[in-house]
Amino acid sequence: MDAVRALSLFSGGLDSILATRVVMAQGIEVLAVRFITPFFGDAFLRDPAGYRREMREKYGIEAMVVDVGEDYLQMLRRPAHGFGRYFNPCIDCKIFMLKRARMMMADYGASFLISGEVLGQRPMSQRRDTLNIIERDSGCRSLLLRPLSAKLLKETEAEQQGLVDRERLLDFSGRGRSRQIALANEFEITDFPAPAGGCILADPILSRRIARVYDGAFVVNQENMRITDIRLMLIGRQFLLPEGGWLILGRDEKEALRLDELREAEDIALFVEERPGPLAVLRRARTAAGSTAAVGDLAAAAALVARYAKKIRGRPAPARVVIVDGSSRREAVAEPIADEAFADWVI
Repeated sequence: MDAVRALSLFSGGLDSILATRVVMAQGIEVLAVRFITPFFGDAFLRDPAGYRREMREKYGIEAMVVDVGEDYLQMLRRPAHGFGRYFNPCIDCKIFMLKRARMMMADYGASFLISGEVLGQRPMSQRRDTLNIIERDSGCRSLLLRPLSAKLLKETEAEQQGLVDRERLLDFSGRGRSRQIALANEFEITDFPAPAGGCILADPILSRRIARVYDGAFVVNQENMRITDIRLMLIGRQFLLPEGGWLILGRDEKEALRLDELREAEDIALFVEERPGPLAVLRRARTAAGSTAAVGDLAAAAALVARYAKKIRGRPAPARVVIVDGSSRREAVAEPIADEAFADWVI
């Protein structure tokens, strides 16, 4: 008899780990699929092999990462089921992931899908009626097995066909975690993430930055937004300058390195060489035809770089700011701007 295979929607959280292991315990081959967008899991794209190795060593799970960022941005424009408390389209997000996983089934010889959802655990996306909507709109009504709550839900095809023993599935419900932790101990899993929202779209501060794009109140809009724009929104101090420019200012060396890695040809970089200070990027400030940055915004950006450069005798001091604009490089002496003068610029 050929081996039974399944794909697991894998977030890396305890519930998805346990759901995957519960099915694996029945001798079923499971491939855990970690979907990646700029809003969750983005760092794993830098070392997918390392991520696969870590999941295998920690949990005995075979995992893969799949970048769905571009398509996810399109979904975010008009989620059919709306947003949660912040800018999180939880129901449409789950539908999106399931649709993508269903499309992958044939390529991997999978008979069904797995998710770590627990009935009643989340008020928006894990109510019984919501779970039914997710199944219906994703086209996965008979394909999706939720092992942790399966005994409280209708049988799936995998159970009806005898691919999975329903008696060995579970009846978890509600927001408590004690049963999950007990099950993790049974599987000898001790190193697992603490329960926390891992999606940036549910973060009260970062989600407001991203919502600006979709509200049309920003330099970048829905039509011209790129993955890099989202990644830049998640770094450092952010400012919307008086003449409309978008400035990102790194807070430490790590952020400065990341900014330098992400900045593109149309961005203008500003920094101080004479003493420690931040790298700043004026996003999309120039075109192939030449610089389009407003003079006032360049001056404001330089003043902010001077403000956050290392203080002299405990006070912000003027700085010689280097401005890199395409192939040109020049310097300008900038006075540090007073905090109250830029309070309204902070995003």
